[in-house]
Amino acid sequence: MNIRDKKYKNCLQKLRKNRGAIAISLMAIILPACSYNEPQALTPTTPQQLQNQVSREVVDQEVVEEKDKTDELIGKTVTIRTQPIRLVGPTSFTVRDEKLIEDKDILIVNATNQPFTLPSSNNIPIQITGQVRKFDLDKINQDYNLDLQVDYYRNYNNQPVIVAKSLALSPEPGELSSNPSPYYGKKLTVTGKVENINSAIAYTLDEDKLFGGEDLLVLHTQPQAKVKRGEQVAVTGVLRPMVIADLQRDYQLNWDANLQKQLVAKYRNKPVLVVQ
Repeated sequence: MNIRDKKYKNCLQKLRKNRGAIAISLMAIILPACSYNEPQALTPTTPQQLQNQVSREVVDQEVVEEKDKTDELIGKTVTIRTQPIRLVGPTSFTVRDEKLIEDKDILIVNATNQPFTLPSSNNIPIQITGQVRKFDLDKINQDYNLDLQVDYYRNYNNQPVIVAKSLALSPEPGELSSNPSPYYGKKLTVTGKVENINSAIAYTLDEDKLFGGEDLLVLHTQPQAKVKRGEQVAVTGVLRPMVIADLQRDYQLNWDANLQKQLVAKYRNKPVLVVQ
């Protein structure tokens, strides 16, 4: 046997010895690819893909939650107290109220049949009462006998809107007592704690120390249910200077003579919120 034949024979023997190991190795490679019936988990292959997937899921969940919350409000009458953001057309404006709808401006449409001028400062709150709807220009014009023009409302279609039946400036009691002139003759809604109770028609609202004013006198033209000291109330009326002759003439007040003397002595020419 020549050298070439010997090498061939040795090589053949080695192949026979290692054939089993080679076959096992090939099975280990091929078998996983043949598992047709096992479901394969699809996971992101990079950290960035994983982060993107989680972000999409969070955003989708937030959209669903916001939609559900907004849908729950549709058709309900709400009252909010908040600052205006910007004017939209001649009769509408936007506000933001996180307790009502988070992270979204809310369109307010004036359906009070009275003109309403936004305050010169955005720091002055407005109290708004109205129905929450989804904005549909034609439907709102028809239901409330309005004449809203499409040019102002192109971006609000199907968005939440409050159709307001009541609009009033809502400054703090201390601001009114310290700087009443800009508010005289205007309809206001004032919120505060009852301080001094003079009678069934007269009491004061505690001023906010930040404004440095005095307590604001509230005068009802008719006797009201008794309020308690420290009770939080919201009252709507017109701010007037405390001039007895003018108030009696305009509101035909019929009050106790002693009460009249007490109020005149303490509040003559000072602001008073007259509530009808």
